[in-house]
Amino acid sequence: MKTKTTLTVIAVLALGSASAQTTIKVASLAPLSGGQGAIGTQARNGIDLAVREYQPQFKRLGLTLQFVPFDDQADPATGTAAARKIAADRQVLAVVGALNSGVTIPVSAALAPSRVALVSSASTANQVTDRGLSNMNRIVARDDAQGPAGANFITSNLKAKKVYVLNDKTAYGEGLANEVEKALKAKGVGVVANEGTEEKNDFSGIIAKIKLQRPDAIYFGGIYNQVGVFLRQLRDAGVTAPVVGGDGLDSLELLKIAGPGAESVYFTTGAAPVEALPAAKTFAATYRKAFGQPAQGFAVYGYDAAKVVLQGILNAAKANGNKAPTRAQVESAIRKGNFTGLLSGQASFNSVGDRKAATLYVMRVGGGQVKLSTTLPVKPGRS
Repeated sequence: MKTKTTLTVIAVLALGSASAQTTIKVASLAPLSGGQGAIGTQARNGIDLAVREYQPQFKRLGLTLQFVPFDDQADPATGTAAARKIAADRQVLAVVGALNSGVTIPVSAALAPSRVALVSSASTANQVTDRGLSNMNRIVARDDAQGPAGANFITSNLKAKKVYVLNDKTAYGEGLANEVEKALKAKGVGVVANEGTEEKNDFSGIIAKIKLQRPDAIYFGGIYNQVGVFLRQLRDAGVTAPVVGGDGLDSLELLKIAGPGAESVYFTTGAAPVEALPAAKTFAATYRKAFGQPAQGFAVYGYDAAKVVLQGILNAAKANGNKAPTRAQVESAIRKGNFTGLLSGQASFNSVGDRKAATLYVMRVGGGQVKLSTTLPVKPGRS
């Protein structure tokens, strides 16, 4: 009886070991709670749909695919703590994320020694890829592409001669605002200020300065939850100058927070509106059925970044004799891969992990709606 029990225990342990070896996990990092929870949840949901779509392909190779989402709360310390957990779990072969550049930068550095590949769907700061980490990639345009695009729109479309620039003092907002300022000055446009603020509730002091300067346009490098409050107070103070921002404004929550202040607002984004992508119709229907809400741009790019990660893992597995690949093999497969079938078009990466070609969309907010204004093809600033 004792021998039989021992054999049974050994068999169970062996099965557990075999199961562990065939389980592959993909993690995500995004703010799922707090002020940026809306866009983070959109990204996570898009990733979730991609994982569901790819699970049968992994199963055919005898691999079990699991999705492990982490809430980084848009906080670098929280994100880095999650990165340590990811590094310690050898079944996690890659990460989709992070969303915020200020989180992506330390997280990718923390995961680099473990060779855990990341594909960010939203981080635009130049420093994300300028460090040359072999594990860091992104499918969106850099600040030095998005900033000049915003500046071109301000000068060409809004015909502004004097601009007041604001930023939220994060790696994302400050980097974007600095690129806008540089591009505006190169065009001979007067930049009356480039002011950083972490204020979230009372913008009366800044608005007073704006009223004195009377700019033709305002650029705010920040996130919708902060900029929405600013917009409401700005319009209440009688300032009607158009406000331009980056993809941090790409959330329908901006309309709710700003209320009637969400007029004459424009933002550049790499996350295309679903209606601008003919291939996204099926995705949009699936998303609504799964989550009971419409898909927005961050869901599209979460889905696309996840497809790059998942196809990269599959490519590495097939090259490894249809067995679970190593993290290093996945890292290499993602950087060197050519990924088709994405909602945003074909994707491949240059030597530092920037997408070789991307599209920026300029969106107009007004009348309680967000509508596509124009599209701009862009290329990375370096190779």
